[in-house]
Amino acid sequence: MTAMMHRRAQANAYLNDSLATASPAALLVMLYDRLLLDLQRGEDAQRAGDRETAHTNLIHAQDIVRELQVSLDVSKWEGGPGLVALYTWIVQELVAANLSGDADRTAAVRVDTIEPLAEAWRQAALESLSGGAAPAAL
Repeated sequence: MTAMMHRRAQANAYLNDSLATASPAALLVMLYDRLLLDLQRGEDAQRAGDRETAHTNLIHAQDIVRELQVSLDVSKWEGGPGLVALYTWIVQELVAANLSGDADRTAAVRVDTIEPLAEAWRQAALESLSGGAAPAAL
């Protein structure tokens, strides 16, 4: 095994351990962080005219949003149905942005919707770590 392969195996093991031991709140924050990364990469690729890379990242972003949507227990939080509807809209916007190659549409979803949601969930996760009540939607 080359040194590079060994380092990659160690990094993968660390990541797997981190995911296996993370709290639900931490996992949610990680998903949003990855969603933001995918959207930024997709937008950058769209602006560069690299449709294949944009498509790959935007499809992954859609997969994350769908996972967030199906894992949300709407019975535990009165805002749940609204968040499900928002996730549906986000997926529709990402599909349209992907099909049209519209980087501005991708950017709008990221900046106007995902970034504020990510920050809200990050704050909720921090509150739950500091002894506040955990958010019901987690």
